[in-house]
Amino acid sequence: MRGPHRDQRLVTAGAPLSVAGAAAVLVHGRGGSADGVVALADEFYRHGLALVAPSARRNRWYPNSFLAPRETNEPELSSALGAVADAVETVGEAGVPRERVIVLGISQGACLVAEFAARAPRRYGGVVLSSGGLMGPEVGDYDGDLAGTPVLVGGHEDDPTVPIARVRETASVFESLDGDVRTRTEPGDDHGITDAELAAVGDRVDELLSDATGEGSGR
Repeated sequence: MRGPHRDQRLVTAGAPLSVAGAAAVLVHGRGGSADGVVALADEFYRHGLALVAPSARRNRWYPNSFLAPRETNEPELSSALGAVADAVETVGEAGVPRERVIVLGISQGACLVAEFAARAPRRYGGVVLSSGGLMGPEVGDYDGDLAGTPVLVGGHEDDPTVPIARVRETASVFESLDGDVRTRTEPGDDHGITDAELAAVGDRVDELLSDATGEGSGR
């Protein structure tokens, strides 16, 4: 990874990657931290799940709105995408297959995960986008195949930061990339991950760990 987020901490918790049956890469939002998003994962943690969270320099991944022209968020944006890619690669190198890796982002982190997954789609254990969406003044064109990856896209109808229209556009793009998309929209102007979304992540973690046990991987 290059740029502003180089040399930031990679926080790990839960099961050691060397014996984990599944993993979650957790990407915090603006003003948040890797430690904070790992603590939030207590809500869906299960025995056998490894947690990995990259850290943003100065607790932000990019300086401007996610709806601003992408170039106005450089070089931070490219560096941030590199941080997510490096975290996913770290998990893979430890032996957890990508098909059992959930990539989850909240707020600014959700925007980052959306771009990461849409720019180079492939099969994951899951993609979770909470109160975020694809970046730029308009949604761009994306090509590739998520191969049925379960994708959860969540938002609030009156969120002043993330227009619900962008949440729905993001869900449509991931459907076009052959994601198995579920969209959860809640009333009100809240911003952030909901209890229902956390419960859904927990259900998916159960499925992935069950798959790992069924394969007899020893993880």
